[in-house]
Amino acid sequence: MPRLFWVNAKPYKKKVVTTALESGADAVIVPRGQSKKVHELGLIKTVSLDGDLKLGEDVVEVIISSAKDEAKALKVPADRLILIKTSDWKVIPLENLVAKRGKGLLAWVSSAEEASIALKIMERGVDGVVLDTSDLSEIKRTAAVTREQGERLHLVQATIKSVRPLGMGDRVCVDTITNMKPGQGMLIGNSSSGMFLVHAENVETPYCATRPFRVNAGAVHAYLRVPDSKTSYLADLSIGDPVLIIDHKGRTEVGFVGRAKVEKRPMMLVEAAYKGKPLSLVMQNAETIRLTKPGGEPVSITHLKAGDRVLAYLEEAGRHFGVKIEETIVEK
Repeated sequence: MPRLFWVNAKPYKKKVVTTALESGADAVIVPRGQSKKVHELGLIKTVSLDGDLKLGEDVVEVIISSAKDEAKALKVPADRLILIKTSDWKVIPLENLVAKRGKGLLAWVSSAEEASIALKIMERGVDGVVLDTSDLSEIKRTAAVTREQGERLHLVQATIKSVRPLGMGDRVCVDTITNMKPGQGMLIGNSSSGMFLVHAENVETPYCATRPFRVNAGAVHAYLRVPDSKTSYLADLSIGDPVLIIDHKGRTEVGFVGRAKVEKRPMMLVEAAYKGKPLSLVMQNAETIRLTKPGGEPVSITHLKAGDRVLAYLEEAGRHFGVKIEETIVEK
């Protein structure tokens, strides 16, 4: 899941709130009665006794100074977020809580460095951080660190088995509000159990201008990986929907759909396998449509041949309305 980034603006500091907004923070902690001021500046959640998220109800603050405090934190209901403070910043209490509770933990930090440590604890990290600082540049640095610590997926090298043209079909271009970098794209497949890393259209070509915000994703029926370990049909995407942008090393960030464009085009079936497990995708038959090589380089699907290797993602469980489930599902 995406990591939460909150900023403490208590006592109320307008400049801290505006910088949090500009940095993409998910919420700000403010004193009682200040939520209206925040909402006049922009759309962001407030955390307060009378905020969008209520302290003591939605969010429980726990100060850790002993093992008894850790036990108290573990008794907080699972549907509430726990804001963990330590008397002096320590890693061990966070490690214990991540190991025993797992989810719903936010760490109170004072710098980007502390945030980075908290987000990596026990190779899993807390679900978010709350930054307590009046240093505006530190807010921006911590926001960047938080974005870097998104969901990380293990990609494999699949071997191309065949590439063959099909007839006309409806394909979807996913235009996001993010310019993607070389090596980035989205995970898409005919089946949720096997997806290719389809490269963004950020490659220079004599045929058309680059569109770094776009992934020419595939046919309308295909699955797309979205945040929170879920999938969506390409046909179901609409403006504002979150999507998962991923690079060739498996690092992810959350993007948002600015437009999903469906058009009739000649289509192509790409089939591959990894350790005997098949995966495939129907894509537009065009030179500008690319998968991704193991080193992150884009490769046009019209240049693919049997034996070539491309990046893919595999999982065992099936899907029900986009959610991973453990049951027997056969997709052909």
